[in-house]
Amino acid sequence: SLVGKSFGKYCAVLLELHILTLVLLSPDNNSGEFGSKEMSEALSLKSALQLFDADFFSNSKVMELPKDAKDFNIPVFKANRKAVASENGGLHNPSVLVFNSEWSMNEVPHKNKKFSYPSPSDINVPEKEEDIAFMSVIELGYLIKTKKITSQKLTEIFLRRLKRYNHTLEAVVTYTEDLAYKQAIEADKLLDQGVYLGPLHGIPYGLKDIISVPQYKTTWGSKTFQNQVLDMEAWVYKRLKSAGAILIAKLVTGSLAYDDIWFGGRTRNPWNIEEFSTGSSAGSAASTSAGMVPFAIGSETAGSMTYPAARCGVTAIRPTFGTVGRTGVMSISESLDKLGPFCRNAMDCAVVLDVIRGRDPDDLSSREISLEDPFFIDITKLTVGYLEDAEMEVVDILASKGVNMVPFKLNYTVDSVQGILNFTMDVDMLSHFDEWQRSGQDDAYEAQDQWPLELRRARIIPAVDYVQAQRARGKLIREIRDSFTVDAFIGNVTDWEKVCMGNLVGMPVIIVPTGFKDITHPPPGGTRRRTTITTGIYAPPQHDHIVSGISLNFKSFPVVVSIKTTPFFRD
Repeated sequence: SLVGKSFGKYCAVLLELHILTLVLLSPDNNSGEFGSKEMSEALSLKSALQLFDADFFSNSKVMELPKDAKDFNIPVFKANRKAVASENGGLHNPSVLVFNSEWSMNEVPHKNKKFSYPSPSDINVPEKEEDIAFMSVIELGYLIKTKKITSQKLTEIFLRRLKRYNHTLEAVVTYTEDLAYKQAIEADKLLDQGVYLGPLHGIPYGLKDIISVPQYKTTWGSKTFQNQVLDMEAWVYKRLKSAGAILIAKLVTGSLAYDDIWFGGRTRNPWNIEEFSTGSSAGSAASTSAGMVPFAIGSETAGSMTYPAARCGVTAIRPTFGTVGRTGVMSISESLDKLGPFCRNAMDCAVVLDVIRGRDPDDLSSREISLEDPFFIDITKLTVGYLEDAEMEVVDILASKGVNMVPFKLNYTVDSVQGILNFTMDVDMLSHFDEWQRSGQDDAYEAQDQWPLELRRARIIPAVDYVQAQRARGKLIREIRDSFTVDAFIGNVTDWEKVCMGNLVGMPVIIVPTGFKDITHPPPGGTRRRTTITTGIYAPPQHDHIVSGISLNFKSFPVVVSIKTTPFFRD
């Protein structure tokens, strides 16, 4: 270690000598104007400016910077932080710079109606609780509506499953048991009075633990905030509560909504418990996959729904940016954050999305987006592109159903897509957790190579280059719009370039499990553990009904028809 330290000092000295040489040899040196102290200060400033790719100023201009910064910049910095940055999480004082993902301002919106989902019939309550747990939201809703089962009974079943299997999956942060039974009793009472609130009436569910619910901890998955109770109702929670849904648990989020590591452990994949679930909506994906909740709400800034849905073999829809309000939700990036449902089939996702979508008056980015009814989409009138990495079985199935399938490639010239996303996400996140970093709380973070490292790097991203990144993002959006010559396209949903591109553009994608493959290195006696195969269906912003409508035709795929046959606890 001493050798390493000595080598580091040696490199630092070489760097300073190199910079000093450049300063002395530069045409505008005018070193006679400065004494040794001034030259030393100029050297330090030149060295610092290299970190900003801004070491092009003359020495005289460099020496003007400290006074200008102290007299003007720093007082403004401090005043702004005092005004808006004393609290972490971005729950208050949102930016007035509002991202709008809409491609055309000239489209005439059609009347926005609720979806007409199909109603099942002749469904009875299975004898085994396990079979009840893997019924769809639509099926459970039918049992509730016809009074074949009570909301209290369903709440009891799913709470019991959460407690039974959470020790293995590490997917639950807080059980909201008292609230759940109170809401279930009210749901049953309303039904007895002839009041039916819709398909989620009496249905249990879970929320990712960045979503605020009064009187319960909202930990953001972080040991720093593990005792935090926020006295506010998140807008999405209000929507679900008004629809009669029953909150039974706050589910794991990776610490500060990053990956699957949280203060209580690391969430596992129900299909293969040797794997972790990946992505910060880890608890929502794992709990839904294991039949511990009928559905759950998660969020995505950059892959936090996409990856866990694919890994855990569940269906999830990341809707068009602005579709679901985010008041009361921890913020990473106000122009990237999105909320959406995790379910075990596409029909349930459409039903849940229909309930939670709509304009949130306190979220400047949310809008009343006009969507057609996905249950009435005629897929034979659609042209769907398939990328080079698409699953050809998916292509063949859709073609057999009358969809016009064509080879497709998105063409864009912006080659810094992944960097744009990181600049945007990290700088925005740092603005919401400025106090957290300044006070040294990042030292207690669960994974030091994640947010702590990224946010230190974000501290030295100049404002001008953040704006340039947004300009490049605008160019990317225009190029994607112009090359989007199909109604939708399918491809590998976990490809990082597509994850970044889709989130920057704000386009919807639905993640659909379509099959299995064997795990690597199975035990000698064999195993039921599997790796799920998924596909992603993408559409232009405000065309969520297209991705839902296409995915409703995936009933013939193996995971869709047999998702209840290999949960982790049967291995």
